[in-house]
Amino acid sequence: MTTSPTSGIRDAGDLRHQLVEQLLAHNHIRSAAVERAFRTVSRHLFAPEVPLAAAYADDIVATRHLGDGTITSSLSAPWLQAGMLEAARIQPGHRVLEIGSGGYDAALIAELAGPPGHVTTLDIDPAVTGRAIRFLPEAGYDNVSVVTADAEHLPPGVVPAGGFDAIVVTVDTWDLPWIDALVDGGRLVAPLRLHGYHWAIGFTKEKGALHSDEPLVVCGFVAMQGAGAWNPNRRSIHGTGVSLFWEDGTPQSVDQLAPSLTRRPAVTRTGITVGGQEPFDLLMLYLAGALPGFCRLEADPSGGHQVLDPPPPHWPAAAVVRGASLARLAHERISDGEDGKGRHEFVVHGYGGQGHAAAAEMAEQVEIWQRNHRGARCPLITARPAPHRAPAGAEHSPHVFAKKHTRITVDWPVTPGAPVRRSCDGSRNAE
Repeated sequence: MTTSPTSGIRDAGDLRHQLVEQLLAHNHIRSAAVERAFRTVSRHLFAPEVPLAAAYADDIVATRHLGDGTITSSLSAPWLQAGMLEAARIQPGHRVLEIGSGGYDAALIAELAGPPGHVTTLDIDPAVTGRAIRFLPEAGYDNVSVVTADAEHLPPGVVPAGGFDAIVVTVDTWDLPWIDALVDGGRLVAPLRLHGYHWAIGFTKEKGALHSDEPLVVCGFVAMQGAGAWNPNRRSIHGTGVSLFWEDGTPQSVDQLAPSLTRRPAVTRTGITVGGQEPFDLLMLYLAGALPGFCRLEADPSGGHQVLDPPPPHWPAAAVVRGASLARLAHERISDGEDGKGRHEFVVHGYGGQGHAAAAEMAEQVEIWQRNHRGARCPLITARPAPHRAPAGAEHSPHVFAKKHTRITVDWPVTPGAPVRRSCDGSRNAE
């Protein structure tokens, strides 16, 4: 049966409003302005390759791939777009920069900024900006400026006099080199990469620095390309199938660790537990800032490694190197849990002659997090320009991450007494 163009338009409208109702019900849309934008912009016009139902699903729509299947451009999931636009606090008349193009999000921003405002959307890939140049006018947004450039250094003439009122970054970024392009009091929302996680963070610029004041949300975006692409600084331990990487720290030598991974580890128990589906991403962020030389560990699951048994499932383990010894965070199932999904205890495995000491050091930090921070409100993130754009040194400053353009500081609030039983996004419980 053939669907007429008129019924197709009607179906698209119905699906668009259904999506908005879903986003409202889950509190991803929280303002009338963002609701109106989502009800107005036709998402399917920016994703003509997929059926209407897929275009209006609360999921990503991949629009560009590398030869190996890696996604290099997509329409982000609507729940995440809505949350980031709420955090951006775009007002009529604002001048807004979007980094990472494609068109749909730029159209939403154009609805929020209105005719008095202006939107610039920028991407390094001409195929991606080509889609935006094509689709935006077709959707009725011919006043959006589309720029093909590397976002690491914004081209001359892109930044308006005084700076942008808001910058929305829709690619995974390891650094924040756009502080100077933002007006004082302006908003920057970005998925900032810190030790393997992408945290969608809303910042306000005050006195030359960015200060977070929104809950942190773990998310996923396509990777930044060009000069701002992140380097995992991966090192492989020869003959073991084990790799370590220091994406926010100084890489260390690893060849000396091979003998330590031939013997069973010393196990330090923490007594601290986590539910089977309970996130512990904030613990990983805490350990990354608390432990000098923090890194992440991966083991080849097909390598049959007899010491790393089992290898870290689904996520790179937290690890530290201490000379010829190594410690890594693991967890062991200790019960079925009240919900039947399992309860796990954090344990630390120490490898090598000083592995027990490295494991005790990490276990102590897990216990500090449990005692002082697990039940507290979200950590606060501050991004300041790096002094004279100086490269990072090898010295460790607790909870400071040295990037190329910025220094990222994480401030961990402390909750005295009994912990508050809530997670930082307000939607998932922690104990």
